[in-house]
This record gives sequence, structure tokens and C-alpha cells, in this order.
Amino acid sequence: MSAAGVALMLGGAGILLAASPAQAAEVSYRTECIPPPISGLPAVQGTTKVQITAPAEAKVGDEVEVVWKTVEAASKNPDVLDLEKDTVKPTGTVTVGGAGSGELKMEGPRQNPPIPKNSPMVLPDMKGKLKLEKAGEITLTPGAYNINVSKPISTDTKCSPKETVPVAARIKVTEGSGNSGGTTTSGGTTTSGGTTTNGGTTSAGTTGGATTSGGTASGGTTAGGGGQSDFPGKEVAVTFACKSPGPAGISSKVTINAKKNGGSYDLVVKTAKGVMNSPAALPAGALKPSMAVVVGGADKGTVPVTGPANKDPLEQGKPVDLADMTGTYKPGAGGKSTLSPGTLTIDVTLGGQKISIPCTVKGTAQASLELDTTAQPGGAAGGDSSSGGSPGGGSAGTDGGLAQTGAENDGALRALALVAGTVILLGGAVFTFTPWRRLRGTR
Repeated sequence: MSAAGVALMLGGAGILLAASPAQAAEVSYRTECIPPPISGLPAVQGTTKVQITAPAEAKVGDEVEVVWKTVEAASKNPDVLDLEKDTVKPTGTVTVGGAGSGELKMEGPRQNPPIPKNSPMVLPDMKGKLKLEKAGEITLTPGAYNINVSKPISTDTKCSPKETVPVAARIKVTEGSGNSGGTTTSGGTTTSGGTTTNGGTTSAGTTGGATTSGGTASGGTTAGGGGQSDFPGKEVAVTFACKSPGPAGISSKVTINAKKNGGSYDLVVKTAKGVMNSPAALPAGALKPSMAVVVGGADKGTVPVTGPANKDPLEQGKPVDLADMTGTYKPGAGGKSTLSPGTLTIDVTLGGQKISIPCTVKGTAQASLELDTTAQPGGAAGGDSSSGGSPGGGSAGTDGGLAQTGAENDGALRALALVAGTVILLGGAVFTFTPWRRLRGTR
């Protein structure tokens, strides 16, 4: 068979080669898709049909492009929400076998036509680049994939195979310089400007630019005698892992300051500027932060601190400055007690309905402040401070506990946002079949 064309194109870290089309078979496999936790919906069983294309032949040293085309997704867009143009972004993994091994990360652009309710999901092609390092036959098999929908609020639906998936494409790799003999696949896909081998994540990652280290384990400022009343804390770096529909993670510098007030301490907790991006266009008063400050050392427990809601409207995707959070710490034990950042909770309220997004500390947060405390009646020793438990109802611990606002909170998961007079399910772009009439009856 004569070559359809040969072209050398620089791409990423290597040279991509073009020649006769590869024969890539379409494969189907049973799939389970997990809707975002906020939806409160059950898992969906469906069938995914995928076509993987790659060069039929290449040489050791070549970097080739692999394309994943989703012929049929596991389910239709449910009868809940029309998806706008360019709001859907897929990512996935292709298993590399035979003469190679490992997983190739695949990523598609946020690019789709408008997808009406109760119609097939239309996903853009995903791409990834594979460096060939060994002669032999390489096999490519599609696997798990993730669907991110950016509006009305960012949500992820995670889909994984429930059976052994057939090989979808093969590459014959021979020894050589890699400057000739390779071929690209057909199908009208573009080979320039593709994604890199490390793929990408499906949602906005860490924001704020803070580092993940700093400070000592004891940390903070030690309260001395001499009638001191103000105790400034030390700025410590903290990384939070958030549940959907919040950001995947938040990194921020956090400072806990205290002012003595009788036998108690008035706390002020500050975070970095632009600590997160707004999950949606929100009116004034819609977003409110709180935190469960962890008490350690001689004393034990958590102290809830709460900040006021945003004064000005927030634009979707734009950085958000969280207001200072305040609360009162009443010591329950005497000695040196530490105060460390704990679970950060972001409450979003729309139309009288509230969604709570818990962000738990990854690892162990360092102490921002150390105080010489004197036990007070009803203080924090052995449990939560007398001013109340953690904002999310979590328990104390070195990681700040976990606010009970995730999958266990059925009310929050099924909360509806009233936007422009229309009831829409946040995270409605999941792949599922649902008795939505029951939910609509709550309007």
C-alpha cells in the first residue's frame, strides 16, 4: 500500500512522524460511572465505545501521538440541564502493554457543541504523546476516564471499566533513528499542538501559590507573662483537599492570632489572598468561610471560627479572598497548648439553599500559635471548645477532622440552587438516569 504522505513535525519534546493510516479497531466495554458526591445519585452502569488510533509502525526514539475517540459514552445527558457549548472536558488513561508498560495520560480540550437534556454526550477527542524506547509490539488499551463539566458549577463524573478491555491499537516498533518509516493515523485528527505525556487533571488544581512547607512542628509564638494580651501567630503553609464541587485542592498560608479576653482568647484566622477561584458567578453574601482550629499540646479539641460572607459579587473562575475568621478559644487544660489550621469549609448559598464544601488538611498542619493556658470551666480539654464543635461537625485530630458535609449529608447533596428562577441540580451534568420528577416536586 503506498504511503498517503510523509511529514516531519516538531511536537513537544520529540519528532512526530506521518505516513499510512493505522488500522484501529473500535472496542466496547462495560463501564461504571460515579456521579459527583454532591448529586446524591447512585452509580450508573453503561457501555463505552472507544477507538484508539496510533501509528502502525515507528522506530525506537520516536515520540508518537495517540488519539482516543469516544464513539459512545456510557450514558446520555440526563433530563435535567442543557449543557452549554465548550463546558465539557474529558481526561483518561490508556494502558501501554507488550514491549512497553505503564499508563499514558490522555486529555481533551474543553470543547463540545451544546448538548440538550436527554441526548447523547458528545466528547472531544483526547490525545497523548508516547515516547518509544524499546523495539517490539506496543499494545494500547483504553481504560478509566473522567468527565468534567464546568457549569453551572464544576463537577466530575468518574468512569471505570467493569470487565477486561480488548486491545484497541498496536504499534510495531523497530530499531532505528526514528527519522523515517513512521505513520500517523487517519480520522481527521490534528497531530500538532497535542497534549503532553503527563496528560492533565480535570479540574482546577492548587491556587494561591503558597508553598507546602515552612515552620516548625511546635511553631507559633509562645505566650509569656508580663500582662501580655496580644499573641500574634506564625504564618504556616497548609494544603487542603476539597470535596466536589469545590476545587481539587487549595494551598494557602494561614495565620492564627489570639487576644486574651479574661480566661479565654479571641482568635482571628487569616488566609492568603486569592486562596481559591470562585466556583460560579455568585452574588454578594453567597460565599462564607469557616474553619475548625485544632487544639493540641496540653489541651485537646477544636475551636470553630467563622468569617463573614463576601461583600461584593464574585465572577466565575476569578480569585477569591476569604474574609478573616473569628471565634473564641476557652482553654480546658493548663500548660503549653498549640493552635493549628484544621478543616476549612466553604459554604455557598443560592436561593436559600446551602452547599457546604469541606476542605481537609493534607498531612499534618504545623502549629501557628502556642499559648501558656490556664484551664477554664467548660473549656476545650478532651473535646470541642465550649463555643461549639467544628464548623462542619467534625471531630478533633491532627488533620483537623472531616466536616460532615460530604456524601453523608443527604440534605447538602440534594440541595438545589435557584438560579434565574429555574431550579437546577448542581452537578446535573453527570451521566445518570434519575427520577428527577421527584426532585422537581420540591420547588
